[in-house]
Amino acid sequence: MFEKILIANRGEIALRIQRACREMGIKTVVVHSEVDREAKYVRLADESVCIGPAPSAASYLNMPAIISAAEVTDAEAIHPGYGFLAENADFAERVEQSGFVFIGPSPESIRLMGDKVSAKQAMIKTGVPCVPGSDGALSDDSKEIIHTARKIGYPVIIKASGGGGGRGMRVVHTEAALLNAVTMTKAEAGTAFGNPEVYMEKFLENPRHIEVQVLADQFKNAIWLGERDCSMQRRHQKVIEEAPAPDIPRRLIERIGERCVDACRKLGFRGAGTFEFLYEKGEFYFIEMNTRVQVEHPVTEMITGIDIIQEQIRIAAGEKLRYRQRDIKLTGHAIECRINAEDPYKFTPSPGKVTAWHVPGGPGIRVDSHVYAGYTVPPNYDSMIGKIISYGETREQAIRRMQVGLSEMVVEGIQTNIDLHRNLMSDACFIQGGTNIHYLEQKLGDMFQDKQK
Repeated sequence: MFEKILIANRGEIALRIQRACREMGIKTVVVHSEVDREAKYVRLADESVCIGPAPSAASYLNMPAIISAAEVTDAEAIHPGYGFLAENADFAERVEQSGFVFIGPSPESIRLMGDKVSAKQAMIKTGVPCVPGSDGALSDDSKEIIHTARKIGYPVIIKASGGGGGRGMRVVHTEAALLNAVTMTKAEAGTAFGNPEVYMEKFLENPRHIEVQVLADQFKNAIWLGERDCSMQRRHQKVIEEAPAPDIPRRLIERIGERCVDACRKLGFRGAGTFEFLYEKGEFYFIEMNTRVQVEHPVTEMITGIDIIQEQIRIAAGEKLRYRQRDIKLTGHAIECRINAEDPYKFTPSPGKVTAWHVPGGPGIRVDSHVYAGYTVPPNYDSMIGKIISYGETREQAIRRMQVGLSEMVVEGIQTNIDLHRNLMSDACFIQGGTNIHYLEQKLGDMFQDKQK
């Protein structure tokens, strides 16, 4: 097992990894930007190294600085968390070439899954169901593009091969708008991702977003840890996640879970990963695989009792999986609300000093956050400042506990989206379960219109 791990990230995930390491008796090194010097996880680390000024490009995306920090602190492995360099194959490669262990999949796996076209082709070969679409990247032939769209059937969606985070996508409802949408998406993809390739898929009208958590070791042992429903989202950004997914037959979940672990074995994937699907009318359609730990991993931990971060570390250290599929038992229900420093309805960032900070407690409540009273939320990074996770024996109990938790949460000095979460936890459709990925945006649109009247 490793004696010292460098954490190449910030915020709540840096603290989460640090806690897992401390429980395992592993020392931690935290790298940080100048603006994060007073962060909780920096103060709690065994060692810390400032790697640059506030802008991400000069600090958390600065590969040479991170690797140099690992060298001077004599760390053995680097954990990238999520975001930043977590799914950067070049970084994983440089880490390994520098003599350190990258806590994640191989560079080859990251590269394969990072390109939406190659990922989809790999899933088709391994038997994972995919959304009907083009065989690969779209060519520049207008007639061929039109023929492909007619074959799939409108509406279609044009997606950037190297896209992510909801960017590089356009829905097309008519043939008249098709070619212009392809041209614009290619241009956007080239600028944003350095890869102008795009592909086409059937656009599902009312799907849910369901994902399957997997763990796999280098010996081709693989398990799946149940599923999560991440349908409550805005502009493809998740707001609330829960596990297990309500109102989906278990036989369908088990079938897709087994296909995911079979794909891991066939592809030689190792580490923690998530298969993301659209689910509509009893069918699952693969959309992408995230080759890292997810923001929403706590809901899976709550219903399985498995520490996903610790298992990531053990796998990276060369250990065999400690669990078999028969050991995985899903118990109860968990819900996660992402707490962001932003206007709750305009979604504009709200950086600044937190003058008061009180987190909820009680049975079934977990809070993952690096924030404290007196902490200043910088304007340079993602607006998420924490997560509240509730657990109950039933979904109804998990919702009630989340309602209580949100009522106790106090944050002053900045705006947060806590009020939005309180609203959603009392929403009749959410309480019923099974809302699709468009529900939240429609609800927000209706609320905006009501305010305008």
